[in-house]
Order: sequence, then structure tokens, then C-alpha cells
Amino acid sequence: MQSFVAISLAPLFFSVLAFSASADNKTVTTETIIADVNGTKITYGEFEAKKSQNLLQARNAFYSQERQVLDDYINDYLLKQQAQKEGVTVEQLLDRHVRSTLPKDPSDEALQVYYEGINAQEPFESLRGKILDHIRQLRFDKAKAAYLQTLRSKAKIAVSLPPPRAEIAMTNTPVLGDPNASVMFVEYADYECPVCQQTEPTVAKLKTEYKGKVAFAFKEMPLPMHPHAEKASEAARCAGAQGKYWEFHDQLFASKKLTVPDLKADAQKLNLDTAAFNQCLDSGSEAGVVKTQLTEGENLGIPGTPHFFINGRSMGNAPYEQLRAAIEEELTAASGNQPKQTASR
Repeated sequence: MQSFVAISLAPLFFSVLAFSASADNKTVTTETIIADVNGTKITYGEFEAKKSQNLLQARNAFYSQERQVLDDYINDYLLKQQAQKEGVTVEQLLDRHVRSTLPKDPSDEALQVYYEGINAQEPFESLRGKILDHIRQLRFDKAKAAYLQTLRSKAKIAVSLPPPRAEIAMTNTPVLGDPNASVMFVEYADYECPVCQQTEPTVAKLKTEYKGKVAFAFKEMPLPMHPHAEKASEAARCAGAQGKYWEFHDQLFASKKLTVPDLKADAQKLNLDTAAFNQCLDSGSEAGVVKTQLTEGENLGIPGTPHFFINGRSMGNAPYEQLRAAIEEELTAASGNQPKQTASR
């Protein structure tokens, strides 16, 4: 039988509707006045509507820390629950399932090798005990994490701590898939960015895996240090004007050739109307949209590219596993199949 842990917590400070003020514990709503400038009163709702995006990265950092604390709380809960099942204390439980699995202490020869690798100034004899304690703690932490993972795999855990979400305008934004899909994956990227090029296979894998379930959008964010990125973004949009945005997008990441002659050659390869494409590219007719999307990314506080959003959740340049987990969470929430949320202590 799986056990079920459901924990429902509201964000402390960042809900648009309300948050708890730390100074006097009053509830702050959208109508609460948070500033007065020469007689003009500024409400929390007005502030949120105009400046919430500027705080997105700070809120994400807070949320990450909040989730870590919540995960620690859930782990403690699972340990206590398992200890009760086995009729022991938590420490006895850890002795039984964690400490008993630890290998013997390393030999002095192994400790000496470790000591030589840390380039310490103190003699080995004075640091031997600290090194040994450090290795013991590392082994314990690793074994405990593995044991907790077995407990979590047997439990049914639903976390309803809502992440901060950004409102991302979809005007003039190419979308692959149903634009009304329950999950929208948005990528801000730069075609000349080496990291973007390296992560493109990850995005391609997700597109294949979630075809028909998730919509994928691309935002142009050519960074100033990349001399060919802006024209590459314009070229993709010029191709999009002829209905081949995504084909051109894929070609740019595949070839990594971004000079204007290369861009025009790609248009020929894709059988575009080259006269119309060249006129679009040479005239800079798509430059304004590219600049607008770059400014959007800057206003969101995006520190670099690529940067992913999943239904407005800022994921940064997360690895495949984290992106997939977030997509699954959003799909589950959209399907209404989440277990009923009840607070547990």
C-alpha cells in the first residue's frame, strides 16, 4: 500500500491576491495601500500589475528555497511515519536502514591519498580526524538520500505549493502545436549562443515526446555579444512569413552558419521565395519584433539564454529531467487528476 502525503501551502509573499505582511501580520490584498507619493496612493494590486515581472527572478529564488524546505519537511514526515510503522524512533530507523549499510572506515592509506588531494597546509596527523568525519558524513548523507528515495517512491506525494508565474505575451510568437494546449513551453534563445545550440537536442526530444500534448513557442533573444544572432532571428521570422518558421529555426541550429549569405542560402534550400525572403531580411522588416522580444526577456530578468518557461513557470536552463517533471506536473494539474489536497501534519 502506498501512503499519501498531501501538503498545501500558499506562498508567503507573492500571491497576487494576498500575502502575509511580516511586520504586523496583517493581510495585504490588491486594495491595500503600500505607498503614498505626494498624495497619490499606490495599491498592492497596481504595483503587482505593473512591476511583478521585475521581481520574477527574486520570487523564483524564494520559491526554490521554499520548495527545498518543504521537501525537507516531507522527508522528516516520511521518516517519522516509517519509524512509527516499525515501532522505533527515527534514530533507530536510521541505524537500521542507513548506518548499518555504510562501509567500513577507509584505511590510513586512503585517507592519506585524500589528504594529498586537498592541498592542505596542516600536517596529516592533525587533519586525520576531520577528514574521517567528513567522509563518514558524506557516506551517511548519500545512504540517507537513497533510503529517503525508497520511501518517497512508495508514498503518494502531492505538493500544491504554487510557483510564481510570469505573464508572457504571445503576440507575434511562433507556436508549434495547438496554441490553446493546456501546457505552453516557451523558450527565449539566441541562435548564436553555444549553450542554446547544445540544449537544442533536449528541446527537440521534448517536442517529440509531447507532440499533441504540449505547445512549444520560441522567443527571439539575440544577445549583443553575438554579431550574427539578430539577423538570424530576423531570417527565421522572414521564413515564418512564408510558413516555414520552424523548418528555418531547425536549420539554423543544425548548421550553425549564421552570416547573411548563409541565411539566404538556407532560404534556397527550403525552397522559399528567395526574392521575398531577401527583401524581408535586407530591409530589416522583422527587426522591430525581434527587438520587442529581446526587451521582453530583459524585463523578465532573464540572466542569459536559453531560458525556459512552462505555463509561465521560470525554469532557467533546466536539464531534461526537470523540464519533463514540470511538464508532467502541469499536464496532471490540467487533467484534474491530482489527489484532493488536504493539509497533513
